[in-house]
Amino acid sequence: MKKTLITLAVIVALVIIVIILGPFYILSEGEQSVVTRFGAIVKVETEPGLKIKMPFVDTVVKYSSKILAWDGDAQRIPTKENQFIYVDPTSRWVISDPKRFYETVKTVENAQLRLDDILDSTVRTVISENYLNEAIRNSNRINNMTVVEEVSNIDDLEAAERLRSLTVSSTQQESIKIGRQGLSDRMLELASSYTQEYGITLIDVIIRQIKYSDDLTETVYQRMIKERNQIAEAYRSYGRGQLAQWEGKTTSEQMAILSSAYAQAEQIKGVADAEATRIYAEAYELDPEFFELWRTLDSYSQTMPDMEKVLSTDISYFDLLYK
Repeated sequence: MKKTLITLAVIVALVIIVIILGPFYILSEGEQSVVTRFGAIVKVETEPGLKIKMPFVDTVVKYSSKILAWDGDAQRIPTKENQFIYVDPTSRWVISDPKRFYETVKTVENAQLRLDDILDSTVRTVISENYLNEAIRNSNRINNMTVVEEVSNIDDLEAAERLRSLTVSSTQQESIKIGRQGLSDRMLELASSYTQEYGITLIDVIIRQIKYSDDLTETVYQRMIKERNQIAEAYRSYGRGQLAQWEGKTTSEQMAILSSAYAQAEQIKGVADAEATRIYAEAYELDPEFFELWRTLDSYSQTMPDMEKVLSTDISYFDLLYK
């Protein structure tokens, strides 16, 4: 009885092992497999479902059939005019030939390392063969752009338009022939010629980001500073013109006010002189002799203190002194 139970247990164990390592395996959606027997490839499966293999002797290696991503490290690369930029590329790829993939790289990790070599070299080659403008632009639209400064806090529309015309600037850049997208397409074409031998198909190669190196950044900043200084000088020129205009207007108003005041003062003086003359005339008519005496004494008080010498007093001017 005991021997029978042991035999049944062994049989059950063998059945379980056969079921686990048996002739069936499941290939899920988004998977593909390579079946090897003693290291040699005997079958490739690309459709999902229940699959059959030879128990114990066949090994199933599964790969993803989905789109995979490759992210490269940013590289410092010189352009054709020897301007250094940091280029950060990325790519999408699929395992298009599982058999060749297994024969050449076997694992996705090894494939990523191989793509590092191929794509890094390709990106460096394409960037270094082209000018900086080709890497950072996709079109020549910038050549037709006109930058107009916003003018605020100026109520005079004519003055605002004049100031806007002083600050307007047209951006003129070198025309591009390939462009950033064209360089990406060139990278894809060049890299694909190497990846096909590994059973890998590249979907695209994209320049995700381009960053200027420190020396090139400084050059760009200096150009931006120069442009802003030109605009600032336009504002200063406009301000100096406005200052001269207001100073001229103020001076003109000042002269007009002074001229009007002078005319009024002269008019008042004339009226006062006429009134004084009338009073003098009336006083003279009341007592001519006293008036003549008073006028003569007043004249003496003004002239005689300045006379250091008097050579003769016989003139009529001094008659009142001897009466």
